[in-house]
Order: sequence, then structure tokens, then C-alpha cells
Amino acid sequence: MAIKQILRRSFSRGKEGASMSTKVPKGHFAVYVGEEQKKRFLVPVSCLNAPEFQELLSMAEEEFGFDHLMGGLTIPCSEDIFINLTSRLVP
Repeated sequence: MAIKQILRRSFSRGKEGASMSTKVPKGHFAVYVGEEQKKRFLVPVSCLNAPEFQELLSMAEEEFGFDHLMGGLTIPCSEDIFINLTSRLVP
């Protein structure tokens, strides 16, 4: 299965994009990733058990606490690093 099918990125584009940005398919959760501009990714919940992903969650907690203004979990790393890490976690 291609990583693009497993790790889905959603964009807000106008009115339609804004309404779709709140939808998260069953078995996934939304995260925001990026250094300057945050991009929204839908990640399979199976990634939560991976030690590498747990480290990202710890970094997010340390930097942002539990107050994530974007409406989803914000992960403090670059988009490239995030995609690289999650592509190795998904079977």
C-alpha cells in the first residue's frame, strides 16, 4: 500500500476545504506539522505505539503542553522529517 494512501494530507481550500478539514476517518487522528506553515496530516492510530512516534508526542507536550490552538495535535518538526518517520512506521 502506498504511503500516500496511508498517511493522508488534507488542505484547507476555501469553504469546502474548511468543512472537510474537521473530518477524520475512523482509525486515524489529525496532526499539524511544519516549522513555519503548519500542514494537516491524518495518521493511522497504529503509529501511536511506535517508540519513534511516542518521542514526537513527548516533544509536542514539552513545546506546546496540552493546548493545541489548531484544533489538533501540533508536532514540532519539519514536514520532511515527519513523512520520513511515519513512512517507516506504517507496515
